[in-house]
Amino acid sequence: MVAFLPRPLVDVDALRHYYGVAPGGHLVLDDVNLTLRENEIVGLLGRSGSGKSTLLRSIAGLIEPREGRVVFQPDDAGRAPTVSMVFQTFALFPWLTVLQNVELGLEAKRVPVDERRTRALAAIDLIGLDGFENAYPKELSGGMRQRVGLARALVVNPSLLLMDEPFSALDVLTAETLRTDLLDLWSEGRMPIKSILIVTHNIEEAVLMCDRILVFSSNPGRVAAEIKVDLPQPRNRLDPPFRALVDAIYARMTARAPATPTRDGLFPGTGIAMVLPRVSTNSLAGLMEEVDGTPFEGRAGLAELADSLQLEVDDLFPMAETLQLLRFAELQGADLVLTPAARHYAQADVDQRKALFAQALVAHVPIAQHIRRILDERISHTAPARRFRDELEDHMSSDYAEETLRTVTLWGRYGEIFAYDEGSDQFSLEDPE
Repeated sequence: MVAFLPRPLVDVDALRHYYGVAPGGHLVLDDVNLTLRENEIVGLLGRSGSGKSTLLRSIAGLIEPREGRVVFQPDDAGRAPTVSMVFQTFALFPWLTVLQNVELGLEAKRVPVDERRTRALAAIDLIGLDGFENAYPKELSGGMRQRVGLARALVVNPSLLLMDEPFSALDVLTAETLRTDLLDLWSEGRMPIKSILIVTHNIEEAVLMCDRILVFSSNPGRVAAEIKVDLPQPRNRLDPPFRALVDAIYARMTARAPATPTRDGLFPGTGIAMVLPRVSTNSLAGLMEEVDGTPFEGRAGLAELADSLQLEVDDLFPMAETLQLLRFAELQGADLVLTPAARHYAQADVDQRKALFAQALVAHVPIAQHIRRILDERISHTAPARRFRDELEDHMSSDYAEETLRTVTLWGRYGEIFAYDEGSDQFSLEDPE
């Protein structure tokens, strides 16, 4: 029997977008292709900076991509799909009431006043804010404000609902409640929409909500994998198939890309051109202590760590991969495994920890080696930080160069392999030999 795919709503064809002037501009999206169909929730899953929100805004028409097309497929009557968007930061007008905020889109479409009010009240009732029509945003909790944003998006009867990390600004319990309510409305067919596209960097959220998950790589953003979620709704986070899929996605997102010397997305470049994330030594120490202790005893699943430490992908992955860069850990599938050096570090005193960190830094982080070598070679044992920023900017954007230099400065000062004076913006050796 031939399986018929649901009707396509939107086709994204060879989308490419960069900021700045080519060829030196920052490439955010590169050759992104995807199709959104009726009756599905699709998740865009990836780290911050992977271009997910840029893609969403391109589909919404808020950004015009530099190359490629976003094509809306008409229905049998020749009508093109319509789009609404729910933002991460609520985006409500504080001087308008709940009712007035929800009516805005209808007002812009010149819907008559009576119809506008009727539809807005129905949308407010649908998302559970009946009785708050005349309240102002400052009187509402974060979860209630996001419900207003959802009502405002739904009231115009869109074909496609775009959601840009809609739950990330909420506390855990509020986010879970709103997520569940949205899924209930979707499964019961009570919303006027045909498809949902949601941006997230929360793996469990993607598995909980989505029928398909598109995993984005970074630098630039591309669709690295498409994962179909065949688990029946409602889904239970504790079910073995749910946990297995979460673990598989963690493993996929931390896998080394074929024929590449660095990890996908986090440490692009080689040598001193390696981009370093802003990860504190305290965070690294805390993660090593957590994995070294009970119940992990040196080996922990990334999903388990995310749960126990209440960390999102954007927090956990940079720490785990920094430990791998420093040879304090290995990423084996969906597990983080401490090396003997890391287990020694976790149980060492302050001075021993500094010595172990300094050894790892000089051995495995090229920009740290470079700064220390220059300082050792100079008679004054000093060097302006500008010199190293300029070198980094030969290989990366000025923002990445600044972040990388800040990171290696923090790491180098902790390991006491060099000192830095902010007033003079200069590196030195505190105790030159």
